Amino acid sequence: MDLIDRLRFFTALDGIAVAIIAIAWLTMTRIVERGLFGKPSVSVLMADYRREWMKQFVSREPRIFDATILGNLRQGTTFFASACMIAIGGGLALIGNTERLLGIAEDLSLQQTPVLIYEVKLLLVILFMANALLKFIWSHRLFGYCTVVMAAAPNDTSDHAYARAAQAAELNITGARSFNAGLRSMYFALGAMAWLLGPAALLAATAITTGVLWRREFASHSRAILLQGKSS
Repeated sequence: MDLIDRLRFFTALDGIAVAIIAIAWLTMTRIVERGLFGKPSVSVLMADYRREWMKQFVSREPRIFDATILGNLRQGTTFFASACMIAIGGGLALIGNTERLLGIAEDLSLQQTPVLIYEVKLLLVILFMANALLKFIWSHRLFGYCTVVMAAAPNDTSDHAYARAAQAAELNITGARSFNAGLRSMYFALGAMAWLLGPAALLAATAITTGVLWRREFASHSRAILLQGKSS
């Protein structure tokens, strides 16, 4: 069976739904990282707090508090990376087990649908999870870089110490950006699972996922609290 024959199993609505979830994922990434019409997202606001954190770190004694926070951040990336690996392994195992996949297909639909369709639909979920895994791994490494640079800061309040703190802040922000990107991929992976129920379900799940992400970044109570901190 060649590629054209396989594509015949999917409708135009399937292609539109996949294109829309990809566009929504890329668009949310751009909006969250840069803000929307001058309105900063929670991620953008947190970047300023991370820079302030590194400034306070220079004069804080002892600095074990800051090291503990970095350790907790790295533990978070490790947890989500492990979860992604388990999800990817489970998805690949399901694709490799045709009988189990056909059983799930029968539970989801009364129609006789080729197993290839469900394999492709699961592959979309796996691709999102794989991207999340790579983001979490890179985030874990960046937080490690940040820890080393923080350790290189002198135990005084000289210009050199603040320069090191500024470097650590930017590494911290970049690591957080990768971590947030991994979380967004997991959100859209959950939404992509709705494709198993059909393209209409995928479109609905994409709209819900995008709405949830937008609300948490631009209309949440936590964002209002962060804005109060900036104005004080």
